Amino acid sequence: MSKVVAAMSISVDGYVGGSDPEQWFPVHNRVHGWVFHLAAWRERQGMTGGDHTVSSDLVAEEFADTGAYVMGRTMFDFGEEPWGEQPPFRVPVFVVTHHEREPLHRIGTSFTFVTEGLESAIKQAVEAAEGRDVFLSGGASIVQQAIAAGLLDELHLHQAPVLLGAGIRLWDHIGPGWKELTPIRVTPGNGVTHLYYQFLR
Repeated sequence: MSKVVAAMSISVDGYVGGSDPEQWFPVHNRVHGWVFHLAAWRERQGMTGGDHTVSSDLVAEEFADTGAYVMGRTMFDFGEEPWGEQPPFRVPVFVVTHHEREPLHRIGTSFTFVTEGLESAIKQAVEAAEGRDVFLSGGASIVQQAIAAGLLDELHLHQAPVLLGAGIRLWDHIGPGWKELTPIRVTPGNGVTHLYYQFLR
């Protein structure tokens, strides 16, 4: 049965991106930089080389377990051109958006644009995943909405050892009330700590 999983790279003080446009790339590179040199990540981008580490093994595991992705329109708009004709997903992707658009087919990947909201996108992704995981790849707003609506089964946090002090906080807009989680895996990596949680229903 499919699980709905979100994974985010995050600073120790809870930031996942920069809110100041001038800080967007520096924050992105600092918080997400741990992944760029990994063999599993580089292979998905059509690149060679990279480090074969425990972090690379975890990234490869996430790729292998995922049968469909859900993302927000901002992430899609940012990635459409650089992803090119062979995006790194290799499974169906469902884009949550307010703007209708015909499905987009690329080598190994299809993009379906869902205007009925996040829950509908996840439902369609579960059907497409055929028992594998549905992976919420972001951005932060999509993950926040999923947490607030109780739609997540697991949350994977890749914590970079830095205090940013400002930016886009993952823990804003997640709704009132407690969200109980249980840790299911804690793995130290090179420049990152991998924290895996399961939501308690």
